[in-house]
Amino acid sequence: MLLPAVLALARIACAAPRVQPVPVPPEMRSSAFTVTVNGKPVDVAHVAASYDFVNFDITGPVEIAIAAAEPGFWDRGVDIQPWRLGLRPKRNGQTIEFKLQGPAKLSIGRPRDFLNHAEMLFLFAGSPPAPPPQGADVHVYHAGVYRQSLNPKSGETDYLEPGAYFFGSLNLFNVTGVKVLGRGTIVYDGPQDPSNDEGWMQKPDWHCIGTMNAHDIQVSGLTCVIRSRTWSVQMKDSSGFIYDDLRVMGGNPENANQDGMDWIGGGDGIVRNSFFRASDDVIALMGNWDGYTDADMLRPGKDVHDILIEKSELSTSISNIVRAGWPQKIFNSRNFTLRDSDVLHAGIGACGQPFGLLGFWGANGARGDHSGYLFENIFLDDWYSLLQMEQEQPALHGFTFHNIWALDQPPLLGSSIMGQVSGVTLANVKYGQKRVENNADVPLAVTDGAAPVEFPRPTGPVAAFDVEPPVFGPGDKVTFTAAASQHTHFTWLFGDGTEAHGRRVRHKFADAEGTELDGANGAGRFRVLLHAEDNAQHEDWAAQGVVAVARWHDATTMVGPAAQGLLWRLYAGAWTELPDLSKETAVFSGESANLRVDAHGFTRYATAWDGYLDVPVDGGYTFHLMARDGARVVIDGVEVAKTGPPFAQVCGVAGNAMRYDRGSLGLRAGLHTLHVEGLHFASQGTPRLLWEGPGLPIADVPDGALSHVRATVEQGPGTRE
Repeated sequence: MLLPAVLALARIACAAPRVQPVPVPPEMRSSAFTVTVNGKPVDVAHVAASYDFVNFDITGPVEIAIAAAEPGFWDRGVDIQPWRLGLRPKRNGQTIEFKLQGPAKLSIGRPRDFLNHAEMLFLFAGSPPAPPPQGADVHVYHAGVYRQSLNPKSGETDYLEPGAYFFGSLNLFNVTGVKVLGRGTIVYDGPQDPSNDEGWMQKPDWHCIGTMNAHDIQVSGLTCVIRSRTWSVQMKDSSGFIYDDLRVMGGNPENANQDGMDWIGGGDGIVRNSFFRASDDVIALMGNWDGYTDADMLRPGKDVHDILIEKSELSTSISNIVRAGWPQKIFNSRNFTLRDSDVLHAGIGACGQPFGLLGFWGANGARGDHSGYLFENIFLDDWYSLLQMEQEQPALHGFTFHNIWALDQPPLLGSSIMGQVSGVTLANVKYGQKRVENNADVPLAVTDGAAPVEFPRPTGPVAAFDVEPPVFGPGDKVTFTAAASQHTHFTWLFGDGTEAHGRRVRHKFADAEGTELDGANGAGRFRVLLHAEDNAQHEDWAAQGVVAVARWHDATTMVGPAAQGLLWRLYAGAWTELPDLSKETAVFSGESANLRVDAHGFTRYATAWDGYLDVPVDGGYTFHLMARDGARVVIDGVEVAKTGPPFAQVCGVAGNAMRYDRGSLGLRAGLHTLHVEGLHFASQGTPRLLWEGPGLPIADVPDGALSHVRATVEQGPGTRE
């Protein structure tokens, strides 16, 4: 009678999840984080800059704990990406804990802190690699350190066991039928000039992976660490490549010229289930690149064609996710697809044109026919702009953006299409719950002869939902109802680490800390995601931030005669970051309808705006702040948002990139004190303040919601009434 029970226990034991850490050589180990998986320690390796990573393989769900060495590291919140996974850890002092259901590639850091000086941990939980194949042409490299490059010959297979570290390059020059398999790591640290771009050169030992005239190649399970200013993976006149489970991480202190993967002529390539962290364009397409002289630029290049990137995570500290074309360049391209992938971090700023999901820069005499570009089922986490497209001659045509889901942030910059561009389609591009239906919704400028953009209506399921009640606190029952859609399965991710299924579900948020554990002001914003999928596996997503309020801010009463707009004070100074204006003396003051100011000819100054914000109904409100040179917003004496330090644009583009921050408060209906500060020293414009709340989709704070007490302002000799 005991035999069935014994067999059942044996089956449970066999099915228990297994964890296989990848050992790290002592010279690469990092002490910035301590990681355990199911209670067992996993070595943390250093990439470069302030990036670290862990590699391990799993066969089922696991519990992960990450302790930061820096005191208070997680106090400003925790951000685990991709957001579509709905992961939200528990925080206990220096340690965060969460459960991972299966293989995943994660970026873990602090909210909106992802640029080149950010401290980030990349976590790769993979499936165990297949054992090495057998044969005379198979070379197995056991765990250990190899101070050499890999130079496989045609027909050979190199198998790198977990823990095999090569300090060098993978060189694939004039070879065919090569396989590089296993779970090894290449650490590339070359002799390139750290202040100039020499990474474009096509020669052995110059990239983590360098190819030249290579064909029918398979690379699987490889980790690339890049520590110098060079292009990480360079594909030159090569074809028939399959990259699977590739992990590419670069950290360049100069924050430039460290692309993820460059296709320089060639094609017929597939990249799937991979991860890229770059310090420049993540994916770049070019016919050739032989230097920076006019002769080099004008030399016609080869076609780039038939490239598929799928099921991957893409991140950069600067530049575009996908960049094609360049001023003066002459080449053709066709059939590029990026699908079923996550944009974790898109670069901010500009190089000639602003950065975007796609940057196509065919200027200054560039020529070529480019067609068949498809971006489909793309999730946008931290991002900048959607698309920037320019071509002088002869044409760009057939560019489709289908199912682009921005999950929790508005665009920081508008998009543009100019020149000989036609056949651009934006099909079901969504910001949160709103689908863009026209140029103004993007926003998009179409100029210089470009054809109008098409915005077809979606034909599959539509993800949209209501929240009732719109105002709630921790522990209150909230009902989420999806819009009716036939034969559709609904999955809800509530942003607190839980999920549910069904068209109408009820949920309670246990706390007011929010998805990112940054609800220090008594109101936590949760990123609620809805996935809708029909029987034919057509899908759609919707996202909305909801705020659980544990602490309310009561409305106040204006004392004195009311006037529309805000009072402003101007402080002259050559600051490069926001100063403490309470210690400064204003030189001019006045009134304005919104966040505008009469600078009186000053080009380097700070401004403070003061007044009242009229909140329409009780609720949890989120305020989104955008500024180039630096800004902060204070409501009822509480700092709600402050943009990061100024971040310079590149390639000689004037000014700073647009920076972004947000925060939430529980506000009673009525007037609340508002204080905004903005710095102006390198860029044009003033801060932009948006809000969202109960029944109020994200929008700019309207002028009608701003007021102040009309009075004489006594702040210096330039006072105006």
